[in-house]
Amino acid sequence: MNEPIPSLAPDEVLRYGRHLVMPEVGAVGQRRLKASSVLVVGAGGLGSPLALYLAAAGVGRLGLVDFDQVDITNLQRQLLYGTRDIGRPKLEAAAERLRDLNPHVAIELHPVRLASDNALDILRRYDVIVDGTDNFATRYLVNDACVLLGKPNVHGSIFRFEGQLSVFDATRGPCYRCLYPDPPPAGTVPSCAEGGVLGVLPGLVGVMQAIETIKLVLGVGETLIGRLLIVDALDLRFRELKLRRDPACPMCGTRTITELQDYEAFCGVTDESAAAVREMSVRELEQRRGRGTGPLVLDVREPAEWEISHIEGSRLIPLGTLEDHLGELSRDQDVVVMCHHGIRSRRGAEILGRAGFSSVWNLAGGIDAWSREIDPAVARY
Repeated sequence: MNEPIPSLAPDEVLRYGRHLVMPEVGAVGQRRLKASSVLVVGAGGLGSPLALYLAAAGVGRLGLVDFDQVDITNLQRQLLYGTRDIGRPKLEAAAERLRDLNPHVAIELHPVRLASDNALDILRRYDVIVDGTDNFATRYLVNDACVLLGKPNVHGSIFRFEGQLSVFDATRGPCYRCLYPDPPPAGTVPSCAEGGVLGVLPGLVGVMQAIETIKLVLGVGETLIGRLLIVDALDLRFRELKLRRDPACPMCGTRTITELQDYEAFCGVTDESAAAVREMSVRELEQRRGRGTGPLVLDVREPAEWEISHIEGSRLIPLGTLEDHLGELSRDQDVVVMCHHGIRSRRGAEILGRAGFSSVWNLAGGIDAWSREIDPAVARY
């Protein structure tokens, strides 16, 4: 931190009393927290406990990056928000809650999608960057920006019952690319919306990210630099893997990457095969079904999702088994592939296209769009 260490006001001394009596923190450590600045990228499942605990701990300047609105499906795990916040911009609701929690903390809002053209300008203003995002493109973006700026990156990720946590700091150890040199093929790793996540898991991982952040600011303890902590919440077991800097890493090893890239293209989000898939809107599908010319609706979700809701007359073949069941489908029939939000189904449509199916569409927005726009009796989840 380059800012001078400020003094504590009398009410701050009272507020942070449980810190001040700890020899590892004390008055000097609390003043360091007050002088520090932390950016939380993503105000969702991980960002919620992160922001709450960092604000409560007395981080002087807390930045939040998010462009989304509060949805009812968020409330199962994003405890920064309440039912009354549904439909509000997340950052607006978050700022209100955090300022109420601790008015001594300066809350800075960045209501934008973090991208290559704004990341360096936003991140360079903070001492520590905490990655609470849920997609690979942004994780690589945050990593590369942190390496270029010489900032520590407190990383966390969650899926179903599993969480991962590490601190990437290229000035002292490996970066995210040393662990994951290449992203997985697009569509092969479901998001939390598609695969689910235990509601309390982001609380656990997010709190541990907050702990690592505070340790970095205070300069105490052993951080997770060079270590990857894996949490199995189903069996409540923790595993630790040693991480080493890869000399061939183009980011922190050979340093051949000198500027930010197009990360969606790097992660295959905008690849040519995906762009070639035709899409059908839910309204067009409804019209075709109403004329009696409706295509086969092929649902590639999992059986548990089918039990929650499905479109009458559709056929369930989970994406993971689709290639084994292609022989059961007519290649001359019109097929609309459907999933929850239209992500897995796009990959399903690509599989059908490569197998010679000539009339294939991806249902834009998936069953969630069908529920919102066509049939509210179909349950949303």
